[in-house]
Amino acid sequence: MATELHETIFIAKQERHKNLFLNYRNLNIFPVELLKDEGLQFLERLYMKRNSLTTLPDNLAQKLPNLIELTVVILSPAIGNLARLQSLDLSNNALQLLCPDIGRLRSLRHLRLSNNQLKCLPPEIGDLQELEMLDVSMNQLMSLPDRLHSCVSLQNLTVDHNLLSHIPRQLCWLHRLNQLSIAANRLSFLPLDLGKSRELQFVFVDNNVDLKGLPSYLYNKVIGCSGCGVSVQVLEGDLGEALSETLAGLLTEVKVVGSERDYVVPLEELAMRTLHSIYQHRPTDLVLLPPISLPKSLLDLLRFPLGHCHRCSQAMFTIIYPKLFPLRDTALAGVHRRTTVSFVAYCCSSHCLQTFDLQG
Repeated sequence: MATELHETIFIAKQERHKNLFLNYRNLNIFPVELLKDEGLQFLERLYMKRNSLTTLPDNLAQKLPNLIELTVVILSPAIGNLARLQSLDLSNNALQLLCPDIGRLRSLRHLRLSNNQLKCLPPEIGDLQELEMLDVSMNQLMSLPDRLHSCVSLQNLTVDHNLLSHIPRQLCWLHRLNQLSIAANRLSFLPLDLGKSRELQFVFVDNNVDLKGLPSYLYNKVIGCSGCGVSVQVLEGDLGEALSETLAGLLTEVKVVGSERDYVVPLEELAMRTLHSIYQHRPTDLVLLPPISLPKSLLDLLRFPLGHCHRCSQAMFTIIYPKLFPLRDTALAGVHRRTTVSFVAYCCSSHCLQTFDLQG
């Protein structure tokens, strides 16, 4: 095996290969032959899956300066030196942690971490502003980092088969996100604004048994609801009870659930809306107000509201006015079989609640 490996690397150097396959070689240490001389300066893609490496050499970036794609079993801090790396595949291993140095790969466009044992992702993943595709399916993730919204180039996010009970509402700010796959998790509630971006076209939500409602922004964007909700028919007289079940997973920031009979918006909500309007629209070259002294939780809420009214786009912070549309009454009734998942419109006032129509 050692002779065969040496010959493979020798030929790659002599012929200036751009691709080198060293999968299934039972390697315990990184082959030093790869780092000798200058013969692998042209190497762009290195595949080393199904080995037993524990570390990567510190001078890997120096010796392989043109490497843009790497498939390995281990992720060590030395990976952060590969400034030109565009694709990294760490799937199908037993990774339990992802080192923060992943955030130093500022050119990374594709990151595959599927089928590992990850329980969390480092916040530094938000530093990957060129990242277009992230696959963390088949792990043990219970949450996603809030800073994921900083991956402004993200187009495809796959988080299937994890343990997520919620997804951050900051994901609604990923304006280039085209496909979101969150099937087979423990979701009971989705952010009110999810689907508001026109760029988001495909959302997969299959097999979230506690998910009983979908924001109406997802109308015509959801692919599959099989295995979601409960398999009983919702009758007209049961709409109130169905709505209560749908709202069971709402975030704690929702302090009031309004109805058509409520004509007065709470003072706290009005204050938050006013502050948000000032925060969003004040000129950047003028300081109109002294620094706002608010707890971090409220400042975060100002930046990332719970959602926006599906009727008039007004930001909402502590109160929502929900309106239920049973799936059987929509054009998608035939698409989502054997499920009672409903679409829910979230409005900012009783007036918007009364005038909102899913078809309009």
